[in-house]
Amino acid sequence: MSATPSCQAAVIGGGLVGAATALALLKQGLRVVLVEQHPAPIPSDAWDTRIYAISPASEALLRDLGAWQRMDATRLQAIYRMDVQGDTHGHIRFDAYESGVSRLATIVESGRLQFALWQAIAELDETALRCPLKVESIDWGTPVSTLQLSDSSSLRAELVVAADGAQSKIRGLAGLTHRTLPYQQHGVVANFACELPHHGTAFQWFSPAQHPGDIVAYLPLVGNRISLVWSTRCAEALLALDAGDFTRQVESVGQMRVGKLDLLTPPAAFPLQLIRVDQTTAPGLVLVGDAAHGVHPLAGQGVNLGFGDVAALRAVLAKRGLARCGDERLLARYARQRALPVAQMQGTMHGLFHLFNFDGASAPRNAGITILDRLGFAKSALVREATHFSQ
Repeated sequence: MSATPSCQAAVIGGGLVGAATALALLKQGLRVVLVEQHPAPIPSDAWDTRIYAISPASEALLRDLGAWQRMDATRLQAIYRMDVQGDTHGHIRFDAYESGVSRLATIVESGRLQFALWQAIAELDETALRCPLKVESIDWGTPVSTLQLSDSSSLRAELVVAADGAQSKIRGLAGLTHRTLPYQQHGVVANFACELPHHGTAFQWFSPAQHPGDIVAYLPLVGNRISLVWSTRCAEALLALDAGDFTRQVESVGQMRVGKLDLLTPPAAFPLQLIRVDQTTAPGLVLVGDAAHGVHPLAGQGVNLGFGDVAALRAVLAKRGLARCGDERLLARYARQRALPVAQMQGTMHGLFHLFNFDGASAPRNAGITILDRLGFAKSALVREATHFSQ
């Protein structure tokens, strides 16, 4: 066995939230190791099926970390408006200009942002990234825990940051319990070229007539392109269609708002579920991102919740004084800061999902969103809340 190195923080999981966590702590001068099983994808001309709507608050964090500046600006698309259609007559439009913000969000490709974060990490400390490796076991201790890695080496860390996703192995190794509520839906994603310009507008349809209970979103990409996110109980049937039939289904459910479509990337699907974790910290351990919480993607806020975790953890550790990074009281402060924003987002998304899946509420819910559309001050308040971190 190789010699056992020491670090102040071992971040497990090199996805967007894990990489941002590692970068944030490195920039504070901490000794950090990032452990990840899979290399980050190298950007190519092909469009990434996995895209995210990054809020202005998340963008500011990524810019402060030095990662946003590494992104190819020609692949970034701002969202200026969002048109939401209810299942009958209900309609609401959110507009950045009317709400006093520069944009509602910016669409980025997951692989390109991950690559930018990894580049920024390597520039700070080329030894920080350990890939491809995974954690086999952890001997939890105070003030230091020992992680056994898949290459038979070990790692000693004051703080273990679990950023390894919804099925977090680290969460399980720590014995932290969680509750998973499946939505009995999958998110079907694909990218298309479109006939008509989208003008930086995102479109969303709740319970379209031909697919009751589904939620369909068109997210704008650079040029005449869109990214589809279709939350549905019929994912298997959609994926079984050939490219032409699938495209026609997407055109129909989107009411031809951007004209004819041309499929750019084959559709893929992932399960949708609500994840509530009973405890997000323990001595020497903190959960971030999907390891700490899961939400329905109907508002695209999952990754932004994760970046909110990064911002809060960075702020708490910056004020640790002489305390170790894994100090239980320090991490409890982080948990308290994140409890309310996460609960509010989960409650809102969960409520909206069930509201549009309740057959007896069609008239009041459509009337409600139409009334909200006429209340400019209320819409602006919602936009400002969605574009800033709550801490």
